[in-house]
Amino acid sequence: MYNFDYKRVSALDEAVNALNSADDGKLMAGGMTILPTIKQRLAKPSDLIDLAGVAELKGITADGDTLIIGAMTTHFAVASNADVKVKSPALADLAEGIGDPAVRNRGTIGGSIANNDPAADYPAACLGLAATIRTNKREVSADDFFEGLFETALEEDEIITAVSFPAAEKAFYMKFPNPASRYALVGAFVAKTSSGVRVAITGAGQDGVFRQKEMESALTANFSPDAIAGISVAPNDLNSDIHASSEYRAHLIGVMVKRAVAGCT
Repeated sequence: MYNFDYKRVSALDEAVNALNSADDGKLMAGGMTILPTIKQRLAKPSDLIDLAGVAELKGITADGDTLIIGAMTTHFAVASNADVKVKSPALADLAEGIGDPAVRNRGTIGGSIANNDPAADYPAACLGLAATIRTNKREVSADDFFEGLFETALEEDEIITAVSFPAAEKAFYMKFPNPASRYALVGAFVAKTSSGVRVAITGAGQDGVFRQKEMESALTANFSPDAIAGISVAPNDLNSDIHASSEYRAHLIGVMVKRAVAGCT
């Protein structure tokens, strides 16, 4: 591990100032990604800015049919929150299936989507539910936020403050997890909304999370697992590794979407 200056801040403004004054500062939310990365000497930040003490970034608020979840809210808090279970049970189930109890009690929604790991679960929920990511500067739609493998629309001095999830008529998340890490080999978040169906796929794409537009169109016309039976997914732009080939992931996309649709009904 390389040397770095550790700074624990207690307010959002303090975090922004610390980030701006650092030569190469990195934010730490739950630490599930940044700490292993530093330990493996894959990152060498000059400053590590710990957001754990920033109370204004924590908590869940129900505003009508919208859920507003603070960036430093843990996976466990999302999974166990009464409002989330009622207004967006698919989101609660997704959070319950992340990692193990240690990860769920430390990892945060803001840290997950800021990292945009190609196999993470929350990016699929954000894209599937047409969420809005709020930062200290602006609001960004999920469709514009996730830009590629470990890449987002965040600027260098920008910090996620909350994520706003609108309610869906029906939604369900289904994933085929790696048995060790619980990361998604393929995960499918399907949501039926007033403007149509959204299908977000994680774990499969070489550029990270993406929407499956052909399946969305088919399901908007006929919200049934049979509606996508004839749709095949090309493996060309899908991940292939020791866990699953691109061809197998292409097959799993169809299976997971069908199961997610069935879970909605």
